[in-house]
Amino acid sequence: MIRINLLPHREEKRKARRLQFFVLTGLVAVLAGLIVFLGYSIIGGYIASQDERNDFLKKEIAVLDKQLEEIKRLKEQTAALLSRKQIIESLQGDRAEAVHLLNEMVKQTPEGIYLKSMKQEGRRITLSGYTQSNARVSTLMRNLEASPWLEKPILAEIKAVTLDKRRASEFSMTVTLVRAPVVAGEKPDASLGKDRK
Repeated sequence: MIRINLLPHREEKRKARRLQFFVLTGLVAVLAGLIVFLGYSIIGGYIASQDERNDFLKKEIAVLDKQLEEIKRLKEQTAALLSRKQIIESLQGDRAEAVHLLNEMVKQTPEGIYLKSMKQEGRRITLSGYTQSNARVSTLMRNLEASPWLEKPILAEIKAVTLDKRRASEFSMTVTLVRAPVVAGEKPDASLGKDRK
């Protein structure tokens, strides 16, 4: 005998497929959610780790900035100290200059020359005075040229004047002071002059 199944088997198959589809869709959705969660967790971990590194670098940069400021301040202090040292060395070298200048003027001024004034501007010295004879002025110029501390005497002017009802000549000249070279780290030698350059 032939059996005929009159039950709605197609409906049941459709229901089974639908159920299978929904289960698979649910599993795929759960799996996708897990993958997204894992991805966010891993990326979040990387971001947190990078943030920690960035914070560490910022702290280290701040420390280095402070050290750079300290180095800059120390360089400025060093430059100021070196400047002061150079000034002191310069003063040390010029300390005996006035003594040598006055000593040389006494030695090199011939008899009959009366110095009225002596003015120093840097290395240039301006002399003015009186004499009874113009020849004595040329002798003074020769003596100054031969001096180890003085050089390049230049007569600016000489003119006739009356001094205490006597005829005299008033002169004005410039001469250059020779400075001994100062070597860094050495004390200047006060005996150095033009002859030892």
